[in-house]
Amino acid sequence: MHYIWMGPLIPTIPEGEQVLMAFKSAFLLLPPRLILVYYIVLIGIWKLLNDKRNKFWVIAEISLVLVICLVVFRLIYFYYVYPGVYGLSNANSSLLSFRNALIILIELGFIAGVAATLKVLRIQNRSKEREKNLVKEKLETELKFLRSQTNPHFLFNTLNNIYALARKKSDKTAEVVMKLSELLSFMLYESGKGTITIAEEIKILEDYIDLEKIRYNEKLSIEFNKKIDNNSRTIAPLLLLPLVENAFKHGVSESRFGSFINIDLELRGSRLNFTIENSFEDTKEKSPGHCIGMNNIRRQLELLYQEFTMDVVNQDKKFKVIITINLDSYGKV
Repeated sequence: MHYIWMGPLIPTIPEGEQVLMAFKSAFLLLPPRLILVYYIVLIGIWKLLNDKRNKFWVIAEISLVLVICLVVFRLIYFYYVYPGVYGLSNANSSLLSFRNALIILIELGFIAGVAATLKVLRIQNRSKEREKNLVKEKLETELKFLRSQTNPHFLFNTLNNIYALARKKSDKTAEVVMKLSELLSFMLYESGKGTITIAEEIKILEDYIDLEKIRYNEKLSIEFNKKIDNNSRTIAPLLLLPLVENAFKHGVSESRFGSFINIDLELRGSRLNFTIENSFEDTKEKSPGHCIGMNNIRRQLELLYQEFTMDVVNQDKKFKVIITINLDSYGKV
């Protein structure tokens, strides 16, 4: 800018030297610019955003700093830049005319405006990031709470099974304890991960089913059909286990006669289809625990996946849950 302004006043000086002079001029005039920018960025904007009771005085303070910087700018220009850098006499020039003040005000105002805009944008980005992190933490806390609700009665039932086996001095006791140990290890150390492979999730389901089979013996007919095209595909941990657990808790355990559970798990590409159907005894009142369990699972899906469907069919002494998930939509809620 100084190169453009001063060029016509020093036409005999080579263009390269004029550019060098412009750089020297800009360097000498840097202090008032820096003072204004740092004041705006570090003090002025903070006061405007936080001091809601004294807006007038804050604006007056900013205006005063702007005027001081303007005067300092003009003093440096008049006594150092004009005669020292460009070798021009300032005898015929006014120290602070209206025209000069307006030109300097435009330059400093532009600088202050750019600094203020960048600062406000930075504050907004930080605010959005902070809000995003708070929402994420809240959702993670809710998810942990939902998952924790699925574990206690599973552990209680399994310990009862082990107790019954121990009373009978069954040879299966050691095997059951080992399976329970593996499940608990998974729940303690692996379930905290963001995702696990579909193969790991299936292993947990199979181990849980094996534990429950010991409890029901011939009373239960169970089928678990799997069609998986990629075992390394990832899924949120313990997402399907509550559905299987519900089938045992609210279906099979409440049946007095022969009961069944049919599970179909299919994975094609990123599309996972999971269907579980179980028998149940008709009762006048629907089990409140069953409603809570379904709401729990639906909420977990809402927190974890953007694209999913969950359908519940309850008729003819059969209870069926059908879930479809786009595994690529994980974490995009």
